[in-house]
Amino acid sequence: MSIIEEHQPRGKKYKKKSPKSKKSLLWKIPLGLLLLVVLLAIAILIFTVTYPTFGSSPSKEQQEMFEAFDNYEDGQFINLPSEEPDVDIDILATPDETDAADKEMDPGGDLPMTDIDWDKIGAEEDSLTWLGHSTFILNLDGNKILIDPMLGPVASPVSFAGPKRYGGDLLHLIDEMPAIDAVFITHDHYDHLDYKSIKKLDDKVAQFFVPYGVGSHLTGWGVAEDKITEMNWWDETEYLGLTIALAPTKHFSGRGILNHGSTLWGGWVIVGDQTRLYASGDGGYDSHFKEIGERYGPFDIALIEGAQYDERWPESHMVPEESVQASIDAQAEGMMLIHWAGFTLARHSWTEPIERAIKAAEEMDVDLIAPQIGETVTLGEGVRQPVSAWWR
Repeated sequence: MSIIEEHQPRGKKYKKKSPKSKKSLLWKIPLGLLLLVVLLAIAILIFTVTYPTFGSSPSKEQQEMFEAFDNYEDGQFINLPSEEPDVDIDILATPDETDAADKEMDPGGDLPMTDIDWDKIGAEEDSLTWLGHSTFILNLDGNKILIDPMLGPVASPVSFAGPKRYGGDLLHLIDEMPAIDAVFITHDHYDHLDYKSIKKLDDKVAQFFVPYGVGSHLTGWGVAEDKITEMNWWDETEYLGLTIALAPTKHFSGRGILNHGSTLWGGWVIVGDQTRLYASGDGGYDSHFKEIGERYGPFDIALIEGAQYDERWPESHMVPEESVQASIDAQAEGMMLIHWAGFTLARHSWTEPIERAIKAAEEMDVDLIAPQIGETVTLGEGVRQPVSAWWR
């Protein structure tokens, strides 16, 4: 007698019930439909592996090298544990709490853009020119530099879907640019690393600086390996008289279904004779900003991410108040809020980040600049320029 039968009430014959298994339910799906779903899944997988905009994964040899890194675990790059920041910031600040915030999630048309003054960009003075979102043209010690040159029309692997750039693409600007001494990429997300931009820029660029693994995307797109310098957090190098370091961020990476975390993310420290600049890249607020300031500050200007925030990903992006505090932690004399006025990636209004940042900067006594897209700001003078509020 089995244990089950032994415990059944007397006089009743136990009849074992057969629960509906997943397998039996599966067979109720028409075979044609099941086959179609399988074929569609295979087609999507093949598409993501072969379509060039998705990029490429690091080689097995590279992955084996990454295994020795502290920030690489189980085949993926990771965020390292850090100390709790010793500051009081309202990280749960809700959207639309500033009176001037526009309720619209996008501008509903083209943004005003200043005609780019290429003569000013080529002048002797150090300068920065913002092209929206996180894209910059820098002139440092006479070197022409691009940061996260995403100039394409859509932050997506395909042209027919995904966040569209306000006002269309800016790829035509590449034809007008002078030779570019260096391109700096912070990470491989579509709103920072753009296939069309890289392909069009390649012939004009002398050197690409990227976090480890991101070079696999570039080589897959035809960029020569000797034009790519890959770096880990706190790695430092010299280039054309500039000191360059990759600083840590608290973020993630990935462009396809199978390559989440396969490449590293970070921010860039670029130090010249006249200007010390820090570009944060994407990431949440944490104690690493203080360490960056202690190692490389004070900075003349910090370009700090502070938009596309959402309560669903509090550790991946900062709210504007955190961005302002991050500039203080990094010992920056002036800051600019970035990662806005390009694409709608979150559910707040498109002007809310800058309005909140201005308010926080006033409260924390931080010099904040907010140039119009296309405007060239002379560094050293620009950090004290009045905010024009052009978006209003």
